[in-house]
Amino acid sequence: MKWLTSVGFMLMAVLLSGCLYPNDQLSKNQVPNEVQLQTIQQAVTQYREDNQGLVPIKTKPNDTPVFQKYLLDFTTLKQGGYISSIPGTAFENGGIYQYVLVDPEENPQVKLIDLRIAQEIRTVMRAIDLYRDEHLYPPFGEQIADGVYKINYDKIGFDEKPQIQSPYSQKNLSLVMDVQGQAYVDYRPDLYEAIQSYDHSFKTGDDIRFILSENTPFAPAYSLPYTIEGEEPVFAKELRNEE
Repeated sequence: MKWLTSVGFMLMAVLLSGCLYPNDQLSKNQVPNEVQLQTIQQAVTQYREDNQGLVPIKTKPNDTPVFQKYLLDFTTLKQGGYISSIPGTAFENGGIYQYVLVDPEENPQVKLIDLRIAQEIRTVMRAIDLYRDEHLYPPFGEQIADGVYKINYDKIGFDEKPQIQSPYSQKNLSLVMDVQGQAYVDYRPDLYEAIQSYDHSFKTGDDIRFILSENTPFAPAYSLPYTIEGEEPVFAKELRNEE
């Protein structure tokens, strides 16, 4: 009987762990699953073949940044029988990722956006907006490039600079700010590594962020455009109005 009692306690612990932790804390909702991603990719491909090239996306405003613009519509896929269930990693099912399409017109690819990054940016933006309510101008720090600045965290009451965990390298990335006071992730370290690691034909003037989405499961969301100069990623002001 002792072993039955032990099994009972273990089962209770498992059940309680599912009850005590919200969905976004469960490991199945935190770890991108390659099989799930491929399943959704196949569903999107089949949907497109069955619907004269249309893709199952939610309508977003035209000025939505390109890597956040084409949110996957799981309801359409499920109602059409293309998927049996929404992935546990998806925001719609309690997960921490948004599923998006990159290049939906020519070669739609299913990619992920880590919503923990969005939460960090929202926290910083609340502080920036409060500062601007009082001082009019954003809390400019050192200028990094034309129209791109570091954020002066002292001015907005932060004891230390927030660090954004890269979905590509898991290293910490910084935030930068444009002249309007909008915060973005600085992906230059990841872009530099990608340029060194993957074959590419980018030239100055191209948006090199696509090297990240083409070679990994993640879309470089919440970012300014970058181009290449030599072998270095640089901010590309001339591309900002093209998104």
